Amino acid sequence: MTIYVFDTSSFSQLFGSYYRSVFPTLWALFDEVVAAGRLVSVREVRNEIERNLGTRLETLTDWCASHQELFTTPSPQEQTHVASIFHNSHFLQLVTQKALLKGTPVADPFVVAKAWEIGGCVVTEEADRPNAARIPNVCAHFGVDYTNLEGFMEREGWQF
Repeated sequence: MTIYVFDTSSFSQLFGSYYRSVFPTLWALFDEVVAAGRLVSVREVRNEIERNLGTRLETLTDWCASHQELFTTPSPQEQTHVASIFHNSHFLQLVTQKALLKGTPVADPFVVAKAWEIGGCVVTEEADRPNAARIPNVCAHFGVDYTNLEGFMEREGWQF
């Protein structure tokens, strides 16, 4: 069974578009994936959500607070993978100058490293663009599986 590593963008899309009261079946299935231990993320995603989304997506920040165990601290192996990602000078663009100056969290390399380490699938809403330094490009470069939220639902066989 696939373990999915969610990026901030997919959490934002899910919690911002699919209200629990309107899509109860989707949320029941999502909760099953979470309960089965097949959905994880990284501490930096939680930090991005808390810092960048704030009250705009209060349901997401509340959910993160009640599921802190899903947002793991990078293991030494994951840190090694992050270093490998940044060894490619093109992928240094994952961290913008603005993020460096403001000290804002940057989750992208940690999301990829987590999936790389556990053999999981990254779930992100970022698009694959030729010659870009985006999650799909990094995943493709290192042979890490990735999809978006719709692909996640399709892989799980969900139909509504």
